[in-house]
Amino acid sequence: MSTANIAIALYRPHPGKEGELREIVKQHGPALVAEGLITDHPMLQLGAEDGTIIEIFEWKSVEAKDQAHKSPVIWPIWERMMAVAEMTSLASLKEAHQPFPTFERLRL
Repeated sequence: MSTANIAIALYRPHPGKEGELREIVKQHGPALVAEGLITDHPMLQLGAEDGTIIEIFEWKSVEAKDQAHKSPVIWPIWERMMAVAEMTSLASLKEAHQPFPTFERLRL
């Protein structure tokens, strides 16, 4: 059983959808907390040079992560995210190809 519960989620907005994505992301962390799915460690929200938003947070457990996929609160948020952004990987970021990449801290 995996104990790896740190998530790094990346959302690259579709052209013209940057503001809409930010509004959705503002709701994401509070919803995960309200549903009791993540730990009380602060969620870190970062911005990449290309506009990608990076969220780093800790699931309470593998079961909590699985529960999020069935949540009537969380799943609609994810659907809205997927409508305005590409879910992407660290490797897709320009910053990921250099040692010690840096990102902007977002205050959403």
